[in-house]
Parts: sequence; structure tokens; C-alpha cells
Amino acid sequence: MTDSLPETVLRVEDLKVHFPITSGVIVRRQVGTVKAVDGVSFAVGRGETLGLVGESGCGKSTTGLAVLRMLDITSGKVEFEGEDISSFDRARMRPIRRKMQMVYQDPYGSLNPRMKVADIVGEPLVVHGMADDQDKYRARVAELLKMVGLLPDMAERYPHEFSGGQRQRIGIARALALEPKLLICDEPVSALDVSIQAQVVNLFMELQERLDLTYIFIAHDLSVVRHISDRIAVMYLGRIVEVATRDQLYKNPLHPYTQALLAAVPIADPELEAARGQQIISGEIPSAMRPPPGCRFHTRCPKVMEVCKSLDPPMRTLDDGRAVACHLHGA
Repeated sequence: MTDSLPETVLRVEDLKVHFPITSGVIVRRQVGTVKAVDGVSFAVGRGETLGLVGESGCGKSTTGLAVLRMLDITSGKVEFEGEDISSFDRARMRPIRRKMQMVYQDPYGSLNPRMKVADIVGEPLVVHGMADDQDKYRARVAELLKMVGLLPDMAERYPHEFSGGQRQRIGIARALALEPKLLICDEPVSALDVSIQAQVVNLFMELQERLDLTYIFIAHDLSVVRHISDRIAVMYLGRIVEVATRDQLYKNPLHPYTQALLAAVPIADPELEAARGQQIISGEIPSAMRPPPGCRFHTRCPKVMEVCKSLDPPMRTLDDGRAVACHLHGA
């Protein structure tokens, strides 16, 4: 499926990010491991948006941070524009970071309250030594603010003088300062009012078309990723369980977990909402320290079979190009 992409910007293969759990005061010893990301593979084509969805705690944000090499990788490979950056140190990552940026979830916590907007948006230019000419620096900051729908004279204000939606626009402008190729958007609208979410999603789509950007759009709300994603990868407990185009996923989800997530999305029409059957996922998400044997979803799956309890289903690519890890759709 990934080989048919026009040009692969990012390829992730069998990515694992495990966090050791230690105990003791004087002598520290490892007593366990949190398998936050445990064998994730996907690829993103140039100009494409890959939606990465799943419940909180499934490893979406950790995957994004690992791709940016902001977290250490336990094993696996991250390849950006054909170059394996999995083992790059900070010095070797520095020029790569100009091409890979992140838009954070919290528009309140991600902006320094003591810095003016001009300094926040222009900080990447300073860090990368691109702010020697003050006139060009100020012109670039003004251009970035206009690009995200803000007035250039807002540059002298502080973050507390802006609404949540405006603050997120400032964060987007900062991410665009170095003209990146790839943006990882970590739940960028989840902290915003519903009335503002659509405006920010539309802004992302306009910027993508204008600047030829590639997105990984992380979210737990499937109604949000539906409008912006070309393909969607569904994560559960550190693993990807289904990858499909937007239309494939919403018209005919194959994995029981994907079906349950879509069933939880509310429908605006009260009659349709009342008529459709509810599919409630029972139980709690298992611990990432001790994931269940076999299929990780089998403890909550309404369609569980005996084989699911012992055999981990491999990711299979089907005839229509989608991929799913489920024994219901075996070879």
C-alpha cells in the first residue's frame, strides 16, 4: 500500500518506544517497561495528510515525538526524505529539524507568556541563525502572521491578549517559520471551542495547498480527521490496527475497534442518531506495561474468537489497498 504513494516523505518501520520503570532510592533497578509504541509502521507521501487516531493513551503523541526524534527510539527505523535519522544525535538532527516541525495541542501552555508574539514566531529564525537582518526578520514575522490570518500589528502583544484559536494560529505561524516540509499536528484543535475548530482545520487545509505541506494529523476525534485526512491509521495500545483511505474507513470500517470508534461519533440528525445501533466497547484499556497476549483488543472486542486470545494478528494488505490486523480478515 505504501509503495503506491507518489513520493514518500516519511517512512516508519517497526517503531518501538519503551519507557523503563525503575524502583529504589539509593540503588535504582528496573522493575518494568511501558510499551508506549510497540511495532508501528507507516509511510506518508508528499502533500498527503495521514490521520493518526485512537483513544487517549494509545501512543499517538509518543509516535509523533519519536518521529521528530524528540524522544529516544528503542528500536525500529524512521526515514525522512530517504535518509535514516533513527540514530542521529542532536547535532545531526539540527538541519533536519528545519524540515520537520510540530504544532502542539495546548495553545495556552505551548507559548511563553513572557515573550511577545514577534519573538515567539521569530524564535526558530533566531535559533537557526536566520535573523541577522532585522528588517527581513520583522518582514518574515509579519508575513507569517498574515499567513495564519492574524494582523501584523499583533506582533507586539503577549499571548494572554489572544483567544485560544488565535494562540493556536500563533503556534502554527511559529511552526511554519523555517518553511518545513512535514508538520506533525498533535491534537491541534482538541483544546478549542467547537465553533473555532472548523476554522483552524480549514486553515491547515489552505496552508497545505499553498505551501505543499505534508501532515501527520493526530486526533482522538474521528469527525475532525475526516475533513482533513487522505488516509487514516487507527492505533490501539501502541499498535496500528487499520490503515485505509478516508472514504474506505468511514464507509466500511473493518477492524472492530475502528467500528466502535466510528459508532461513538455523534450524528447531527436526531432521528438517524436514535435509529442507529450503539456499539459500546466494554472494559478498560489494558496496561501498556502488560499488554494482553494475542490480539491486544481481544479483552474488549465484541467479536472475539478463541484464536484472538493467543495469536497476534499480522497486518495484512487487502485487495482494495487497505491494511488491517484482525483475524476476521485473515488470509
